[in-house]
Amino acid sequence: MEVINMLKAGIHHQPESADISLVSDNQVSIRIKTACNDIKQVTLISADPYALSMDRPGKRTEMTYLGNDNIYDYWQITIEQVTKRLAYAFLLKDEQENQILYGDQRFYEVNDTSLHNGSNFFKLPYFHMIDSNQGPAWVKETVWYQIFPERFANGDKTNDPKDSLPWQANIKPAPDSFFGGDLQGIIDHLDYLQDLGINGLYLTPIFSAPTNHKYDTTDYYEIDTAFGNKETLHTLIAEAHKRHMHVMLDAVFNHIGDKSPIWQDVITNGQNSRYAEWFHINQFPVAIDEQVTDATFEKHYLYDTFAFTPHMPKWNTSNVEVQQYLINVAKYWVENFDIDAWRLDVANEVDHHFWRAFRSAMVKLKPDIYILGEIWHTAQAWLDGSQFDGVMNYAYMQHIKDFFLTEQQSPQNFINQLKHELMLYSDQTNRMMFNLLDSHDTARIKTIAKNDEQVVKELLAFMFIQPGTPDIYYGTELGMVGGDDPDNRRPMDWQKDDENAMYTYMKKLIGIRHAYADILSDGRIEFSTDGDGVIVQRIKDNHIVKGIFATNAKLMVNLESTAKVLLGTLDEGIYLAPKTAIIYEVL
Repeated sequence: MEVINMLKAGIHHQPESADISLVSDNQVSIRIKTACNDIKQVTLISADPYALSMDRPGKRTEMTYLGNDNIYDYWQITIEQVTKRLAYAFLLKDEQENQILYGDQRFYEVNDTSLHNGSNFFKLPYFHMIDSNQGPAWVKETVWYQIFPERFANGDKTNDPKDSLPWQANIKPAPDSFFGGDLQGIIDHLDYLQDLGINGLYLTPIFSAPTNHKYDTTDYYEIDTAFGNKETLHTLIAEAHKRHMHVMLDAVFNHIGDKSPIWQDVITNGQNSRYAEWFHINQFPVAIDEQVTDATFEKHYLYDTFAFTPHMPKWNTSNVEVQQYLINVAKYWVENFDIDAWRLDVANEVDHHFWRAFRSAMVKLKPDIYILGEIWHTAQAWLDGSQFDGVMNYAYMQHIKDFFLTEQQSPQNFINQLKHELMLYSDQTNRMMFNLLDSHDTARIKTIAKNDEQVVKELLAFMFIQPGTPDIYYGTELGMVGGDDPDNRRPMDWQKDDENAMYTYMKKLIGIRHAYADILSDGRIEFSTDGDGVIVQRIKDNHIVKGIFATNAKLMVNLESTAKVLLGTLDEGIYLAPKTAIIYEVL
């Protein structure tokens, strides 16, 4: 008899997706989602595809309920399969004890025939670890520090750009301001970063370009002279590695600067240029007036660009010569400078075919290289193991900022949003995501928080116990402020006391992340709420690290008797003050 009570439209599992991911050579994690509050139990039936028969029924294992996002319930299990081949189906039971079998051919009544019919079982034909998105192990233990080189520190005044301004942290830069920051300045402050606990450096572009941000590259093979030279970079990387820091450079492979010799050749020679097919050109000639605005250019759009910026013509990465050129650029810096990671600018606007070739070339040179894409939206198509290890986790972090800074939704709705985001990707991929509260592309977090340093601390604490690798934008640890670009790129405030309250809090948070790296990177995450605050638990084996976060009202907290407080305090031993957090280990 057909089951009619279950919401079949809400039952979904997609093979070869984030719903099934390899944990090790012979372990696999499997997820399924069902309509919220519709199913009370899900049992996985699994077997080797060659062994499933009437005489050899599949093994039954009850799946773990992960929670819901108010639309779907999520279930997960990790199983071991020695033969590294898997056939599997799901046995679902509702509150009325109705059962149904769900597999590759959709839904079947539960009987001896359906339970042994291998054609209705999903298949993972063989466990190929090379196809999984495991990511480099070192990333899970890394706390990143993003540096905008022109504004971090001036270590060599002899290479300062003409008309550089005095180094003043409270000045609001213009789009074309220069202050003289350089690679030597970073070298000079590596001990400062090491003392803070940083073990990953992310540098925005350092290659030749006329602007202060360097996203309009003119020569990918040269360090911009205002930043130093190749020897300076060699020294920076060697000194960073000596301090057990990894170094990530920023590659701009979506577009090039219009002052580059390659684009200038297209301007000069038009259709006869050897580079004419290297770009997306809609109409020749491509020469424009230097004073043309983005709005004016948009009306004519002679060639494709980043946004509507005429000074950044877009690469045609489907062209084989362009592919070879850009990949050779990336290989050069890995082979000759031993960089550890690439951050890829505007990665979502470059074709998947190119990124697959890029990844293949990079991991061949350096198997544990970290490849990070700049993508601000859902990024499943790039995170299947063939392109990027992770993306800049703007989407996930935006939910966190919105909740703590506006409180326009309930804690439960906030938790539901986070669960939904986490279910988009495998656990392994979530561990590779790049978590950040601000960057050179956003207003600074303290400014967004209207200078409320207390809520900034709470945001940082929340970020540091999430899956993914945390990143700090330069100066956040000193409470720097700044609005939208270019105000968010002020010179580093080296006059501030590095023992101020924010610095001390930040250093403690980083210390917790390092001390509990195993749990905070690999442990499963559980969210809950008592209606007012948000509770986060990270659990691995029998180890638990727990965080409790208050909103605008004080929160009564009953700590476990075995609690070892790592961060934060309770008033009168039981109250968590508004906009504060407490993190502790449950012993």
